[in-house]
Order: sequence, then structure tokens, then C-alpha cells
Amino acid sequence: MLVGGIDVGTQSVKVLIYDSSEKEIKALVSSPLELISYSDGTREQKAEWYIDAIKSCFDRVDGKLKREIKALGVSGQQHGLVPISSDGEVLWNVKLWCDTSTLDECKEIEEKAGGRENVIKMAGNPILPGYTASKILFLKNKHPEVYDKTAHMLLIHDYINYFLTGKVIMERGDASGTALMDIRTGEWCEDLVSLISPTLLSKLPPILQSPSIIGEVKSDVSAMLGISEGTAVVSGGGDNMMSAIGTGALRDGEITISLGTSGTLFASSSTPLIDEKCRLASFSSSHSTYLPLLCTMNCTVAEEVLRKEMGVDVKEFVALASKAPLGSEGLVLLPFFNGERIPDYPNGEAVLGGMNMTNVKKENIARSALEGVSFEFLLGLEAFKELSFIPKRASLTGGGSKSEFWRQMISDITGLEIRCPLVEEAAAFGAALEALAVAEGRSVVETAEEHLVFDEEKKAYPNMENHEKYKVCYEKWKKYSSVMAPIFS
Repeated sequence: MLVGGIDVGTQSVKVLIYDSSEKEIKALVSSPLELISYSDGTREQKAEWYIDAIKSCFDRVDGKLKREIKALGVSGQQHGLVPISSDGEVLWNVKLWCDTSTLDECKEIEEKAGGRENVIKMAGNPILPGYTASKILFLKNKHPEVYDKTAHMLLIHDYINYFLTGKVIMERGDASGTALMDIRTGEWCEDLVSLISPTLLSKLPPILQSPSIIGEVKSDVSAMLGISEGTAVVSGGGDNMMSAIGTGALRDGEITISLGTSGTLFASSSTPLIDEKCRLASFSSSHSTYLPLLCTMNCTVAEEVLRKEMGVDVKEFVALASKAPLGSEGLVLLPFFNGERIPDYPNGEAVLGGMNMTNVKKENIARSALEGVSFEFLLGLEAFKELSFIPKRASLTGGGSKSEFWRQMISDITGLEIRCPLVEEAAAFGAALEALAVAEGRSVVETAEEHLVFDEEKKAYPNMENHEKYKVCYEKWKKYSSVMAPIFS
């Protein structure tokens, strides 16, 4: 059976076609996306860019292959708000996960709720700038005419599902990332929703509790993309939920670390993990489990900014880092180039500390960037352990996972065995595997485990001597980070 996965990321859209009989990727194409950025923290895209990019991808896939696709699954970057009218018109730019311009709206919601502690009691998550709740209030406060005209508040992957099928639905995994769903019940927290507006509940889609076919590809979309009319469209989910499927984070103790534009660390848990210290997001998975998650807003961003200034490419940057000793001779980089979610520093900026007369070298700066990004993942591991969740091993994905040096560094820092899926596009592959499972009437977990293959050559095992040294470096990194809290919070 041929199944397809569409992944709408921050930097690009990807389309993957998988042959389940041959266990082979038949096509993988991508199309880049632009980003609208302003100094106030605004990070937006236009919804039509996603449709154009999807069409561009399908245009480059063999026609016969496209027509044989039996089911499609969609993955989308989490949290992005797509407000549409009753006739499907997109009414505003898509405010993204990395948008930090809604800090005032976050404060307003939490104050109305009686403080952050009460918000967590109500729904399981705080109201952070990256989540969808504050974006909705932004629309209501700053553009009330747009809010009033909005019939459906969709997330990005919901919008693509709507484009494909005309159906309005939201599944529990992505819905949990709005901060408006009660993580314990899987339903909208009406008391919290009403604090934003008494009319908001009517604008939120029904929540789907388990993966299912939500509709079929419409005739006009079929003609546009070259896929068969009536192709089944499965519910799909947020990119992290689909990446969990595509990387094997499906049973208790399995962790995934994604080294992309953002950095994420998430795990499969049979029970909801609610972190009152707000280091972990208490998300649901797209199926019947939960997906506690740490998200940093700066991962490969740090390397990209610094290597451009140094005039080197990715390989040269990593080569520089590999020449520096563990700990970068005392240099400490706080990689908060884009603000930060965890630590909760919406006004965060990057800081290079620990400089002295001898250690300011390109090699040390490069290594301190990779170490600084990696130390943020330890914030998540600390939270997991405090909540009695014991990690077994970690799957690594994202662009940064291609670096052997960085893979070994993360293994040494975390003290975990590292494995890498053979299919690198985890979100698109996860969406395709969910589509396959639903189309065949099988368990998502069993289907994924049957089709996932890990690259033996990319496995990494921790050097425990280095692990102990990194513990000392991490404590120093945390001190620098805490000192900046009054400025960045």
C-alpha cells in the first residue's frame, strides 16, 4: 500500500510517499517557506504559502505514484493559529510557535485565572507565548473585527486537513498545545476558554480522541495535486506528535530529541506528567498516550548565527567545535537568540560568558554553542526524573542529528544511548505511518514498530567519564542562566 505524509514545518513543507509492502520511501520532496519577522517578537507566515508549497511538492512527484496513494496523514508545526471564516477564508497571518509578541496576553489570561498555579490546576499547562491561547486573545484584543468574523480557530495541520477535505476537526495531541484543553480529560477547559471570550468555545473545533479517517480528498484538490479523488485523509497531528511515531517514542521510557530550528525533547508516557515548575509541556499524543515535552526556541539557530559570522559552513563549524576541549575552556553560551520558552525568557538574548585572556577562540565559541544548546535538554531530563519518569534511551532526529560529533556530545551530556531512525524526516514519516495504521485498522504503535528501522552506524553510547565532567559544566551554565532571569523574564 502507498501512503503519504505531508509535513508543514517552519522552514519548509515536505511530502513523503511510503510503500508499506516494500518498506521503502518512494518519494521525498520539499519546498521552502519564508518567515515574517519583526523586532517585537512577531513571527508569522501566510497560510497560502503552505498550499503553494504543497502543490510545488506534489508537482515534482511522478503522476502514477501520486494516483496510487491510498491514505494521507498531515503533520504541522504546533501552536500556529489559522483563523478562518465560515466560508474558509483565512482572516489573518499565521502566528507561529516562535512568536513571542503576545506576552501581555499571556499575563492577562493568567491574571484572570488567578495566577499561573490556578491555570495549571485548570488545564495542566501554563499560558506561554508560544502556545495558541495568547494568539487568540491577541486577535480579540488587537483586531476584534477579525475575531468576530472568525468561525473556526484552527491549527496549521487542521487547516491543511480542511484544505484537503473541507472538514473542521482538531485531534487531542495538537489541541493540548493550545493550552486550552484539559490534559486530564482531553476536552476543552470551558472555564479557561471563557476567560478569553464567552464566544470562543463555539469557534473551537471538536476534539478527536483517537486517530481516524476524517474525510476524503476533494475533487478540486485532487485536480490541483494530481492525487486520486476520494483518497482517505487521516487525522494526523502536531509535528512533535508525528515525530514521536516516526522516531519510536511510543512506549514508556522512550525519549526523542529533535535538533531542528527549535530543540525538543519529548517522551511517551502512559499517564499525564504535569510539571508544576513549568519546564515540561503537558501534551497528549495523537493516540492514547501522553507526550510530555520540553521545547527550546533556539537549537540549530545558535550554530546558524555564529557560523555565518565566522564565514564557515555547517561542516566547518562542527570541525572547529571538535578541536576545542570538553567545556570549551570555560566559555559558556546561553543560546537565547530568539527569546526562549524554557527557561521562560520571552525577552531572552544570547550571552557569551566566561571569557578570559586566553579562551576567546573560534573553536571554543563553536563548541560552547553546541554545549549550550545541549544543556537545555538537561532541564527536561531533570524534570522527567523528578516526576519519576526514567528514560531508557533517546532517539535523535532533525538536521543536527547528522553530526557524529554532536550525537556523541549529547550522549555524553545526557548519559543516554543514542539511536537515529534511518528515515530522517520523522514528522512526515510518522504522519504516513499513522495513515497506514488507520487505513489497515491496526494499532499505530505496532505499525510504527514494524516499519521503523534504526541506523546502526549512527548509534552513540555515553562516555561516563565525560558525563561526569559535563555535570560540572552544566551547573556553571545554569548559574549563568539564572543570573540573567531578571533581565530576560
